[in-house]
Amino acid sequence: MPTECSAERFDFGVVERRAVEAAFDAGLVTSDAGALLLGATDRAIDLVDRFADCFRDRRRPDLIEHTVATLVRQRVFGIALGYEDLNDHDELRHDAVMAVLAGKLESRRKDCAPVAGKSTLNRLELSREEPTRYHKIAYEATAVEALLVRLFLEAHARPPQQIILDLDATDDPLHGHQEGRFFHGYYDCYCYLPLYVFCGRHLLAAKLRRSDIDASAGSVEEVARIVEEIRARWPFVRVLLRADSGFARETLMAWCEDNRVDYVFGLARNARLVAMIEAELADAKAVAERSGRPARRFKDFDWSTRDSWSRERRVVAKAEWTQGEANPRFIVTSLKRAEVQARHLYEEVYCARGDMENRIKECQLDLYADRTSAATMRANQLRLYFASMAYVLMCALRRIGLVETIFADATCGTIRLKLLKIGALVRSSVRRIRIAMPSACPAAGEWGQAARRLADAASAHAAPA
Repeated sequence: MPTECSAERFDFGVVERRAVEAAFDAGLVTSDAGALLLGATDRAIDLVDRFADCFRDRRRPDLIEHTVATLVRQRVFGIALGYEDLNDHDELRHDAVMAVLAGKLESRRKDCAPVAGKSTLNRLELSREEPTRYHKIAYEATAVEALLVRLFLEAHARPPQQIILDLDATDDPLHGHQEGRFFHGYYDCYCYLPLYVFCGRHLLAAKLRRSDIDASAGSVEEVARIVEEIRARWPFVRVLLRADSGFARETLMAWCEDNRVDYVFGLARNARLVAMIEAELADAKAVAERSGRPARRFKDFDWSTRDSWSRERRVVAKAEWTQGEANPRFIVTSLKRAEVQARHLYEEVYCARGDMENRIKECQLDLYADRTSAATMRANQLRLYFASMAYVLMCALRRIGLVETIFADATCGTIRLKLLKIGALVRSSVRRIRIAMPSACPAAGEWGQAARRLADAASAHAAPA
């Protein structure tokens, strides 16, 4: 039982002849009661236990207070709840809801809290490939990468006819002297350059990389691994790769052509390409000047570089005149003309890749995927994995529990604010833990609907095949 003491009372005046006072004396209260939905989501998709299985634990079992599963649960659920810093867990280890989510209500030793504090979690993140005296837990990167793809596959009741894999690199600014630190001229800062692979809202890969490389570096290996795992489960699915001009490289395009993978990539413009659409640009300029509005024309042609490409490829050009100047854009693709027209290919297929930017923003802004302040790249990669798993968990909550609600397309930050950050009184007895949430909660209806749907999904997941 927590120690009871006289709390300082704060006076907030009088309202209708009644004094308004406040004090931190409510007892066992949590501000994260809505996070029970995260636990229900985890039971529905079995994420955290499988993620914990990606770690090797070389500690002595008789001396362990907190298992790897407990530590991993704390980090994934903590990030989903907005606790990006390990220091937060020195208080969270006493929170009743965090104990419920971590699956550990009582400590084995009298001098410990039910769940871990910052020091124990820090040793988890600073683990080495080979155990040392103080770092005896290590993660298997290949196992984590495979799990992300497996979770994507399991999210589909039946194989789709076609999937579109979006690739992108983004900046992860650094503010210290971390391993692999490098100044990137385009982003004008010291940063990492992580590679992300999404399929719609599903995250399939998050690879931390130094920034002194080409944006496409390592993409062939990542795509080959992902496509192999997908085709092992869905042998007949059609795969389309989509990315900006940073990925229009001979090695990646040739790999796609040799492995039955279609692609549509942005293509950096140059003088030769612009010369190919002079007539279309002149036509667009004339139309724009007559109408006073932007005008665009499209041209479809075969093209090759002078020495870097091994063959001619289909190029679609957008000749646009807007705001008094030319705005030409180009894409290169393996898709045939008979299958998709130039305008549709550019406007509906290629431009849709812009939505991936929103997914990256969710990962970095809402789930702190850019919180890479550890000294080593290995530790920072683990932090990126924790953020990635928190993202997958939130997406599963949105996909399973919040479908057909006003939160079906909400961002992770909005879901956290409206559905997870709910204050509640916690009453604990020998037989049950009762969490009393406020009757006036604005999202109570959606929360209850999500809880019921997640319970049904968990029951279906646990049922024997």
